[in-house]
Amino acid sequence: MSFWFFCVCVIMLAVIGVYCLLYTYSLMRALIGIEILIKAVTLLIIAVGYFSQHLALAQSLVITLIVMEVVIMVVAAGIVLGLHHYQKDLDIRKLRELKG
Repeated sequence: MSFWFFCVCVIMLAVIGVYCLLYTYSLMRALIGIEILIKAVTLLIIAVGYFSQHLALAQSLVITLIVMEVVIMVVAAGIVLGLHHYQKDLDIRKLRELKG
């Protein structure tokens, strides 16, 4: 496969992720958008590592990225579940009602 195929896939994933972040009012959909953006970065790192003959370095970077991603997503999901327990809704527009 060519490098341009991977570039097109990365761009499509990035556009989908940004769309999920910008045009949603649900916190869970925003988390899914962040996840899709991180997957686009992961695919880009692997493609660049493969085509530049530095696959071992790319794989180690991707493993590090996956570990950080899991930690960030677990903390973010905990915050979202705490907000859902408190407000019974995941609408971003209602976050202004929270007090200190």
